[in-house]
Order: sequence, then C-alpha cells, then structure tokens
Amino acid sequence: MEKYTKFEKARIIGARALQLSMGAPMLIKKPEGVYSAIEIAKIEFSAGVLPITVKRIMPGELK
Repeated sequence: MEKYTKFEKARIIGARALQLSMGAPMLIKKPEGVYSAIEIAKIEFSAGVLPITVKRIMPGELK
C-alpha cells in the first residue's frame, strides 16, 4: 500500500464516509457492532479496498 500523508488519509476517509452515509454499498463485510460511517471508512481504508487514487504534483512539474 502506498504511503499517504495524514491530510490525504483524512480526505480519503472523509470522502468515503460521505459516500457511505449517502447510501453507497460497503466494500467489506460489515463488522459486528460498527454503525459509524467514519469507522467503516477507516476499516475499508486499512483493508486497502478503496478505489481512490491520489495524484501528487511533484516539484518541477508546475508549468
């Protein structure tokens, strides 16, 4: 799994939690006793099943 900054991780988990709260299907089996969209998004992120990519602009690419 690619290394993400804390800001990228927060953005990915937040975006996925919003998707889940709006009715998107879960990409993992729902863990027993977990009801929070944020917790489910964290579990999905840790499992590496999110189809979200991060595009980074590296120094020298700004033109």
